[in-house]
Amino acid sequence: MDLLVIEDDPVIGKALDRGFVEGGHHCVWAKDGARGLTLAKTQQFDALVLDLMLPGLGGMDVLRELRNDRNRTPVILLTALGAVNERVEGLQAGADDYVVKPFDFDELMARIEAVCRRSNLRPAAVLEAGDVTLDLTTRRVRRGEHEIDLTPTEFSLLEMLMRYSGQVVTRKMLCEHLWDANWEGATNVIEVHINRLRGKLDRHFTQSLIQTVRGRGYAFRPA
Repeated sequence: MDLLVIEDDPVIGKALDRGFVEGGHHCVWAKDGARGLTLAKTQQFDALVLDLMLPGLGGMDVLRELRNDRNRTPVILLTALGAVNERVEGLQAGADDYVVKPFDFDELMARIEAVCRRSNLRPAAVLEAGDVTLDLTTRRVRRGEHEIDLTPTEFSLLEMLMRYSGQVVTRKMLCEHLWDANWEGATNVIEVHINRLRGKLDRHFTQSLIQTVRGRGYAFRPA
């Protein structure tokens, strides 16, 4: 599974990261709410483990923002022993389950597997912007009546741009989305992929959907 952990405590964060990786899963660890929210919005995860007590943007704010954005990723809250009101509030805000600190890793893993099984019964996630639809489950893309065959890299680029439809997405954000959350390499490689994606999207149309914003990045701007 692909798992996102949003936890500022280095001891807990490292333990979860190590435990998930040793269990054969891929784990991304964000140490604050703002970074975790960006990752949750721009990358696909099977489940999210979210601490409520985070610096800056709190865990409850992260949860509400995801659900307001119609993000269906299963969320398991990490809460304090006596925080009954927070647990109730979290479940009402859209969390799928919670685990009380200190917790047993095997129990947490079992809860993650359970919410992932339940999430498989939910409708497929489909992004829509203008006349473009992107199905995250079947990996199919359509513009109007035309189905568009994209490479995995092109699909991921389009997903990111559509999630931020109307907003500027920097080259660095796109590189981090495609390859690594701590990307430090050159970003001009993105231009090649964007040009190919743009060519496929615009093949049967007069309006180009992906606009270059000079000195900043790209923006997906449907009619």
